[in-house]
Amino acid sequence: MTDALLKELAPQVLGVLVRRGAGFAAAEDAVQDALLEAVLTWNGTLPDEPRAWLVTVAWRKFVDGYRSEAARRRREERFHDEPPPGEPNNADDTLQVLFLCCHPDLTPASSIALTLRAVGGLTTAQIARAYLVPESTMAQRISRAKRSIDGQRLTTLGNLRTVLHVLYLIFNEGYTGEVDLAAEAIRLTRQLAASSADPEVAGLLALMLLHQARRASRWSDDGDLVALADQDRSLWDSQLISEGVTTLQGALAQDRLGEYQAQAAIAALHADAQSADETDWTQILEWYDELASLTESPVVALNRAVAVGEVDGPLAGLRALDQVPASVPRHKAVAAYLHERAGDTDRAAALYVEAAQAATSEAERDYLTRQAARLRNS
Repeated sequence: MTDALLKELAPQVLGVLVRRGAGFAAAEDAVQDALLEAVLTWNGTLPDEPRAWLVTVAWRKFVDGYRSEAARRRREERFHDEPPPGEPNNADDTLQVLFLCCHPDLTPASSIALTLRAVGGLTTAQIARAYLVPESTMAQRISRAKRSIDGQRLTTLGNLRTVLHVLYLIFNEGYTGEVDLAAEAIRLTRQLAASSADPEVAGLLALMLLHQARRASRWSDDGDLVALADQDRSLWDSQLISEGVTTLQGALAQDRLGEYQAQAAIAALHADAQSADETDWTQILEWYDELASLTESPVVALNRAVAVGEVDGPLAGLRALDQVPASVPRHKAVAAYLHERAGDTDRAAALYVEAAQAATSEAERDYLTRQAARLRNS
């Protein structure tokens, strides 16, 4: 519980320090020092005001570090231990820090990495694995990003599209299970939706809610990954589905379609089906066509091939798959599925083995291995 609380409070405390005038890099270092001190001193017993405790400790550590720099002594009087007049003592600065991490001076890749570190609470090693780069490379990228926004206050906001992309990545990181950030991503997106009329914000929120609704059914009691078609739909959260559909309808009513709305529409159609056999694949394919017109993503083309296979048959799906680069993740898994649907079980089993070898997570690898074994033992 303490770890979850610290993860929630860290970006808020960082926002307070930046709002007071601390540079981003020094403020983030001070916050990390304060979090470490909290872990060592709280020992399971929380202070009455954990956020205020962290702000006080982090600010003092920042001031101590600031005072150690002789070149800055002349500016020391600007800083003190009490909040500046008018500072909102209970304000949640997480969203403001998120926008600062998506500052116009940063590249999208740097914004995403910095946000995952400063707002999402991921370690540098976890972010490096997500980007498939060495940890030292990612550490340098994050350090450069921090230096780029040093001196920036919580006034110059970043690009909304970058922010939405960052939130989507945070949600996906949480949804895959290594770090549970899905709830935090939804909370931040709700906060953003409350302050923005952009339909893509609502579209992203709807997409998150509809995926989150299926979360309890994605894993078996033994911890195995369960494919969408095999999930126990009685475990799906009907309240989240209802909220997601309502949110999506409000976004679509603005008649400014974007990729998150299209993705949410596909998720809504899956959620609406009482069983896998009742899935409206024709409408799903139509939405994939819309999505493909909005983005040139090869992942969209890959998923569209599955929909083509459901609507027009597996051979048509394989022809659509031929247009997708073989290097796209899960390409072999989709090929295996379509070959199995076409009755070529030997080829499907071999492809499942190849897909398992290329899997990026243990759960996915185990699932694909089971599919290969199932076909070979049938």
